[in-house]
Amino acid sequence: MSDNEGRKDLRMPDDDEVFAVVTNMLGANRVKVRCMDGVERTARIPGKMQKRIWIREDDVVLVSPWDWQDEKADITWRYEKQDADQLREEGHIQE
Repeated sequence: MSDNEGRKDLRMPDDDEVFAVVTNMLGANRVKVRCMDGVERTARIPGKMQKRIWIREDDVVLVSPWDWQDEKADITWRYEKQDADQLREEGHIQE
């Protein structure tokens, strides 16, 4: 039995992405997220994700902060619950 038996390879953030937790649903395809770099941002759900992937409060997502407005970001990925639990266990996400 190895330690990595239940481990799954997950999508990790690129250079311009950061882990975030959805804290509030704002409506109009916008959510409030708490990023792991310590910044609260307003993130938008892009059109290609709107009807295909449902995002709820307390979901773990990847966001790409805007270059020209640091308090805003785009959501690029949503993790399933078991994937989010794995990220928490490995220490990538602090609540």
